[in-house]
Amino acid sequence: MVHVSDAAARQIQRLLSDEGRSDAFIRVSVKSGGFSGLSYDFGFVDAPEEGDQTFEEHGVKMLVEKKSLLYLLGTTLDFSGGLNGKGFVFNNPNAARTCGCGGSFAV
Repeated sequence: MVHVSDAAARQIQRLLSDEGRSDAFIRVSVKSGGFSGLSYDFGFVDAPEEGDQTFEEHGVKMLVEKKSLLYLLGTTLDFSGGLNGKGFVFNNPNAARTCGCGGSFAV
């Protein structure tokens, strides 16, 4: 399962509301690239695709393709705001190393 923290859920719902897309899903995936070899990608979509795994937590509907799910099991999408906040952050227990910004990782 992939998790969404309370803080991330609030921010996602705020963004969806601002865009007038309250029924949209957030799609999370892993792609080749980034400083550490793999990078996170996410954005809003209107419907699942064939083979997507669906998770819902704190009112956020999340889609993850099967290939990406192998890298993301147990991961929590969090949001850190404030003066020194990073924005959205992936806390991935599968990552052996991450880059300084937290946007890429290696297993």
